[in-house]
Amino acid sequence: MIKIDHLVKNYGKNRAVDDISFEIGRGEIVGFLGKNGAGKSTTMNILTGYLSSTLGTVEIDGINVLDDPKAAKKKIGYLPEQPPLYLDMTVEEYLSFGYDLKGCELNKAKHLEEICEVVGISDVYSRVIKNLSKGYRQRVGIAQALIGNPPIIIFDEPTVGLDPKQVIEVRNLIRTLGRDHTVILSTHILSEVQAVCDRIIIINKGKIVADEKTENINRAVQSGRRFNVKICGPQREVLAMLRERPGVVYAEALSERDGEAYSYAVESAPGVDIRKGLFFALAERGWAMIGLEGAGMNIEDIFISIVDQSEKKKNKYEKKRTRKKAVTRNSRELEIADAIIKKNEEDKQ
Repeated sequence: MIKIDHLVKNYGKNRAVDDISFEIGRGEIVGFLGKNGAGKSTTMNILTGYLSSTLGTVEIDGINVLDDPKAAKKKIGYLPEQPPLYLDMTVEEYLSFGYDLKGCELNKAKHLEEICEVVGISDVYSRVIKNLSKGYRQRVGIAQALIGNPPIIIFDEPTVGLDPKQVIEVRNLIRTLGRDHTVILSTHILSEVQAVCDRIIIINKGKIVADEKTENINRAVQSGRRFNVKICGPQREVLAMLRERPGVVYAEALSERDGEAYSYAVESAPGVDIRKGLFFALAERGWAMIGLEGAGMNIEDIFISIVDQSEKKKNKYEKKRTRKKAVTRNSRELEIADAIIKKNEEDKQ
């Protein structure tokens, strides 16, 4: 459905997009991520026909955006971060205006009715937009993006400013749309990408640095073995023992204290379960373990590591190395980031 081939965009001497290429197939929900200034918005604007490229091509369902922009735009429904709403119009008037503006040829009344049912705004169809809550306004913005039933839907920060219930509703709506549309989701809320998207593309300094299926990243994240453990005992001795335990690659004393117990962050080697052995080792010394919970990783950790690794800078979240082994607290994130970046580079060759 979408093919970007060696795309370049220069602003004077500044190269905002630096020779990127990727394809998105029909029915995929793709998260497009990047820091501010990474080139994400520029790429989206070229994709939707708002900007022209310096070099390279963008095809929408086989149509070159520069050669036939009108035909290409008919294939796209776009919801910018600030929905382009006319607040003094009713929902009905606004969607009718959008229908006429797009030159839609479907049965007007039936088509708009179906869209309102899909996005859940049938009950406010006759209300003035300025009197609606932000959640409903966002839904009206999504509705205008669906007019004409375009095969590609692009959302830019669709849940900004929504309450938790509204966020869940919009996420469910995006998943529903993904059954029949190709969806691109641009957002800074990484947990949202993890919850909704099938695939994640990360751009940094104008280059694609990662392109991976979400399920693969989730599997890698869940494979980590991290724990926060509370132990009653002398802190220095407990910490020394933890660092010497077989299978432990990292141990750190945390600032939390619960009576006689201190909290520690512990990370084991991949595939090693240290919990049972740790329990008996503490019991032998008379040190009670009064709490143990998994700490895990999240997609924010992976994103930060990928961006930092791609810039070949020292990871600013890196902790001090243990006395026993030269392994950092974020070693697992770096390992996953390196694997994703390497795979992306191999795919380009």
